[in-house]
Amino acid sequence: MPEEVKKDEPKKKGILGKLKEAADDKEEQLAILSTFVRLGILVWSGGILTLAYIKLPPALGIPEQKLDPTFIASVFTGVLATFGVQAAKKAGEGGGSNGGGISKADMERLIAAAAQTAPAQTIRIEQAPVQITQGPPKSDESYKM
Repeated sequence: MPEEVKKDEPKKKGILGKLKEAADDKEEQLAILSTFVRLGILVWSGGILTLAYIKLPPALGIPEQKLDPTFIASVFTGVLATFGVQAAKKAGEGGGSNGGGISKADMERLIAAAAQTAPAQTIRIEQAPVQITQGPPKSDESYKM
């Protein structure tokens, strides 16, 4: 009789089984899976960065590694950006509270100042050759080929 009770008990589900049960939609399952992958990469890159900047005690017997943490730092900040986390600027940097950008008023003031000091016109020429010379124009016959 005790064997029958064991057969009626539900099977224990693994992580993937619980994920399928929690999210019925395939897109939702992929979104959850991608979040776990990003978290794994974040933990890995954070660990590597930490090991790059700390000195382990000699009792552990792990030799010191000489590595350039630039790539790992870019991976770390890239993954953080996918979660919406961005590095903050210091109060003195950028001059504004919009993350170092320039305000509309500042841009208008710069444009007005540039127009006052050096008015210029841009000409785009799409056919060559062009000769810019000083003096009276040549007759139209000299331009014929």
